[in-house]
Amino acid sequence: MRVLVAESLAAEGVALLRAHHDVDEKIGLSRDDLCAIIGEYDALVVRSQVQVDADLIAAGSRLVVIGRAGVGVDNVALDAATRAGIVVVNAPTGNTIAAAEHTLALLYGLARHLPAADAAMRRREWQKARAGLTGVELRGKTLGIIGLGKIGLAIADRARAMEMSVLAEDPYVTAEQAALRGIELVRLDDLLRRSDVVTVHVPLTRDTRGLIGTRQLALMKPTALLLNVARGGVVDEPAVAAALRDGRLAGAAVDVFEHEPPFEPNPASPLLDAPNTLLTPHLGASTAEAQVRVAEEVAAQIVDVLDGRSARYAVNAPLLTPETAQAIGPYLPLAETLGRFFGQFCRTGVRTLTLEVAGELATHDVSPLTAAVLRGLLEIVTTERVNLVNAASLARARGMTVVERKTSEAGAFASLITLSGEAGAATTTVGGTVAHGEPRFTRLNDYWLDMAPTAFMLVTRHQDKPGTMGRIGLMLGDADVNISAMHLARSGLRQDALMILALDEEVPPDVAEAIRTNEAVLDLWTIRLGTDR
Repeated sequence: MRVLVAESLAAEGVALLRAHHDVDEKIGLSRDDLCAIIGEYDALVVRSQVQVDADLIAAGSRLVVIGRAGVGVDNVALDAATRAGIVVVNAPTGNTIAAAEHTLALLYGLARHLPAADAAMRRREWQKARAGLTGVELRGKTLGIIGLGKIGLAIADRARAMEMSVLAEDPYVTAEQAALRGIELVRLDDLLRRSDVVTVHVPLTRDTRGLIGTRQLALMKPTALLLNVARGGVVDEPAVAAALRDGRLAGAAVDVFEHEPPFEPNPASPLLDAPNTLLTPHLGASTAEAQVRVAEEVAAQIVDVLDGRSARYAVNAPLLTPETAQAIGPYLPLAETLGRFFGQFCRTGVRTLTLEVAGELATHDVSPLTAAVLRGLLEIVTTERVNLVNAASLARARGMTVVERKTSEAGAFASLITLSGEAGAATTTVGGTVAHGEPRFTRLNDYWLDMAPTAFMLVTRHQDKPGTMGRIGLMLGDADVNISAMHLARSGLRQDALMILALDEEVPPDVAEAIRTNEAVLDLWTIRLGTDR
């Protein structure tokens, strides 16, 4: 088969491809030239510059696999590739060590004021005794890691070798799993208060944009250091610059920026003029070894796919057989929605997740449903796309055991999907079905319901007192948040009640906080079920 390498790839990766297939390296082709020849190839390899859009995919009539030599796949039209039956693979682990080591390099440089010391020497200034160049030791200090993915764990292992205490915040990792690596799992606010160094390793999503802002910085020690080698936008750059200037933060090292480059022609980052900073131009993955690993990782997967084997890191869901698609296909959106709801309702990591499939669906292979559930549950906390190939391994990496159960008994339903799991000291259960082609929630814990999921939902547990629902409705109305549907259930007369609201708009954080502080409200969840990150 023929493979087209359209962007620079390490020689080791090209050699691996050539050992199995015919390879053409054609770097720097114009879009028109690429479209003109792509129909002659079975595989395409790109990095981040070539835009593999729907038109290019349509021109690639022979394409079986597209390899992205790197982590992000923003330049590949995944939906178009999936519809065309093309597997898209990436290389999510090749740069783990490079990113971890770069994070620690920034930490050492910041702790010992190396940029300022270097600049002083180049000015021919011998400032050994200067107070501003007196650093701090890292041994015995506390490192707080936000996000325990592959890179976060690699940093934790190295920090422990440096004799640092390690805290972490990740709602999708269990305390037991973290403890096995010598990590104490804590809430974000607790981590910020206790840490001498805070490092961020989460994907950029709607939930993580501005994760470290003015309020969070106010919780940190004035002697603390802040690192971001994850994604630009996760850290509020103006807020960090202000904290540095005011002496509320001792230092910040940043490798990624909201706008890259963080200067002309883009808006200039305020960090460029802030004191006590160490800034690098997105070098986290820029090592010779990482480039080789990335090339070999993506090449090996292309060889696997072309030889009819599964890819280890396929980023789009595999196509279903016609028979399976007809039976399970309508339930895949429901399964993903249930997973997304479950993860947000639980708030903490789940040790054992049980998926029960009842009724007609139980006669089929339900592994695609499991993958869809895990995609909804994990996608907001990982840069990797969750699919049938990697769902089980990603769940295991976060200390989660997934149990599948089948039963022919679905009560009044033709088919029913139910998720249950222990999160903290509580057991959470959520169930649903498909009616008239649309997903429906049928159960939340011990309450049965019939309600269509919407992009935005609000759930409250409150005391069953007159006027409580009305006051919540008034607060939402004053914020111009429209209620499209409502379900109310209670455990008994004047006892605890559960209210689920389907909304047309998202609840602003200040409105959610106002509802939460109502004396009758015992707990509140703002649920986002939309797929945009």
